[in-house]
This record gives sequence, C-alpha cells and structure tokens, in this order.
Amino acid sequence: MSALTGKHVLVLGLGESGLAMARWCALRGARLRVADSRQTPPGLDTLRADAPLAEIVVGNFGAEVLSGIDLVALSPGVDPRIGIAAEARHRGLPLTGEMSLLAQALDELGVRAQTRILAITGTNGKTTTTALTAALAQAAGLDAVAAGNISPAALDVLMDRLAQGAPLPECWVLELSSFQIETMHALDPEAATVLNVTDDHLDRYAGLDEYAATKAAIFEGRGVQVLNRDDARVAAMALPGRSLIRFGASAPAATDDYGLVEVAGAAWLVRGRERLLALADLPLAGRHNAANTLAALALCEGGLGIAPQRLTGAVVAFRGLPHRVELVAERSDGVRFYDDSKGTNVGATVAALDGMDCPVVLIAGGDGKGQDFSPLREAVVRRARAVVLIGRDAPRIESALQGSAVALEHAPDLDAAVVRASEQAQPGDAVLLSPACASLDMFRNYAHRAEVFIAAARRLPEVRAS
Repeated sequence: MSALTGKHVLVLGLGESGLAMARWCALRGARLRVADSRQTPPGLDTLRADAPLAEIVVGNFGAEVLSGIDLVALSPGVDPRIGIAAEARHRGLPLTGEMSLLAQALDELGVRAQTRILAITGTNGKTTTTALTAALAQAAGLDAVAAGNISPAALDVLMDRLAQGAPLPECWVLELSSFQIETMHALDPEAATVLNVTDDHLDRYAGLDEYAATKAAIFEGRGVQVLNRDDARVAAMALPGRSLIRFGASAPAATDDYGLVEVAGAAWLVRGRERLLALADLPLAGRHNAANTLAALALCEGGLGIAPQRLTGAVVAFRGLPHRVELVAERSDGVRFYDDSKGTNVGATVAALDGMDCPVVLIAGGDGKGQDFSPLREAVVRRARAVVLIGRDAPRIESALQGSAVALEHAPDLDAAVVRASEQAQPGDAVLLSPACASLDMFRNYAHRAEVFIAAARRLPEVRAS
C-alpha cells in the first residue's frame, strides 16, 4: 500500500512532469483531480486513457479546485508562491513535486538502499552534463538512466520499468531545474552539483540571490557536493561536514579535485596532478564543456566510486546533444553554421562565444526573461565580427552592446537573420545561433527555433549539411 492510496491529490499543470505525476498517483490508488489553465493541454488523451476516473479541469478555474484535496502536486512551470499554489499553502495543504514523489516511490518499493542518485543543476550545461554522466555510468557497467528536466520524466521511467517487469535503474542521473528543486524533498542524492549560477528566470525570482539559494537546495541530505570553484556563488554553497569535490577551468589545488592545466603548450583535464585527457581530444567544443566533463567525472567518482581513469574512453566517445553548439552546416569557403538554440540565457551565449576558435557572426534575441544583457558585451567584443538581432528583446540587447564597435543590425525573422549573417561571414568564420533568450515570442520552443535556423542555413548557396 502506498502513502498515496485513497488520498485526494490535485495535480496542477499537465506538461510532461505533470502528466507523469498524475499517472503515477492514479497508479498508486490516489483519487485524482488535474487542473490546467489551457483548454487543450498536451497529454490530455493519455491522461484520460491511463486515469479514466480522474477529474479534469481545464481553462479558467479558481480556488474551488482545492475543495476536498489532501495533497497538491505542482508541475515545474507552476510558481508555488502565487495563484492556486499559494492559496493551497495558505490553507496548510502540503505541496509536492515529481522528485519528491520519486523519492517516496523508491522508498516504498524497497529499492532506495540499492539505488544511486546523481543530481545536476546549474544555469548552463546541465543537460549536457546529465547526458554525459549517464553515459559514463553506463560505460562502467551500471544500468543508468538520464531523466528529469532532460526528458523523459523520472516517473515515466519508473512506470515503464514496472510495467515491463524489468529491474529498476541502478543509477538515476537527474537533471533538475530550479523549478523542480522548489518542490524537492527527501531525494538525498549520493552526489549533486551546481555547475554555475548566472542570470536566468528573473521573471520568477526576486533576484540572483534567491535564484542561487533555490539551486543550492539540491544539496539537501548527506551526499557528496561537487562544486565549481570558479563560480563564487557556487563555491559559497559548501556545507560543513560534507564530502566535497571541486572542479574548474584552472589547476586544482587539492589532489582529489579536478581542473585544467597547461603542459608543454597543451591543455589537459586533470585530477589533482594526474593527467586524464588532452583538451584537444575532447569531442565537445569549448572550455565550458571541459568544465562540464570534469563535473561529470567528479560525480561518478563521488557518487558511484568510479575512478576517472576508467572513463576517459567513454568521454571521447560521447558526441554531445542537439542544439548545443552543434555544427549543422558548412559553406564551401569554410564558414560553419552552429546551432546553439538551447542557449536561452546570457551565460550560455557567453560560453558558446568563448568556445569558438574563430571570428563569429552571432544571431541573438527573443524573450529575455528579465535578464541583464550587459555581460554579453565583453564576449561579443572578444569574439564577434557582427551581431544580427531578432525577437522581442532585440532592442534591449542592442542597448547593452552599443559602443562595442561590433556591427549590429536587426532582422525581421530568423530566416532573414541567417541570410544576413551569412553575407557578413568571411571565409573560416562561424555563424552562431545562440539567442541568450527564450523562444516563445517567435517559435513553439527552442527545438522549433533550431529547425528554422538549420533549414535556412542549408538553403543558402554552396552550403551543405554537416
């Protein structure tokens, strides 16, 4: 019997995580109500098929959805401090989320003691680091899955395994957004990391301090902390009495920390003084991806006890993920087109620019989510030949870059921006889509934005797919 059995549970929001929570609660015997402000939210047909007894409320609704409710499960997109969620809290109703339900499930199924959980957050790099960490754990022989914000939802993985009668994963590598961490309780990962903290989601948080504090809650429990020593906000998250592994793009001070060193003019990834892998052999471009790789190695050591020397072959074999500084096309004169549509904040775009080894024509703009764009300026001066701006917050980015001596212009849409960027690119340059913004002002999502960019690039004369 589950703690959910017989409980009247309200799931707010029917995105991927919300649907997974609803299906799981129904499977465990809860009386289910699901509410979503959209008239036809995604997953509605699946919910009706898998939870036919669920009460479904769509469109406008008020506090009446809380009537008779024992527990409220929040989708990540639902802010717990406002609206119905805030009213639920005011009434003393407990709030939960997918990660808390996962922790409860592993406990109830009697497998938590044999399970290893690695948890990853950060403003940038968390999806790549999650996928890489799971690949490294798999290369070491573990049944490891990447889930959470990266997709699939962790509860979907759990339900699929149970439905198949298959063993549950030995290792869960969980990408967690700050929104997911807000409702995370009792997960107690064996190792966790905050990769970095830069401006993002400031339309939800009062400022960077509140955003960082939310990220830091990933370290609840007793597990190993993996901290970026180059990020002052992250370095300050070290907790007394906890095992700690630090990583960064500099030489490590301690023998069990990770970093980069120069040896005879070549950069190496190292643990302490031991060389692990030449930076030139790393398939993921840029020093920011070297830092992500070091974090993944540290997580595997700290949370799984796997020595990094065993994993270098798997690091070299890892090819990265779509839409993250992905080479998608090349012109006959050597101009390369890179898709970094997942670069939805300033920090991601700065990292993408600094990872380039040639002059860049940058395409940026969209929904800025209340960010400060001024940190883009130095990276643009260092790396960019020109910048083509699109989207709602293009004027704000232009204002931040004024006086940089880099050519700036606006384009009415992404297709036109690609044409103009290609015209400005000289042989050997890179055309980089790294918007520093969310996509919803112009596109369905960041993947749709990437599709438009790739198609536009490949339509250009003398350009071929890569």
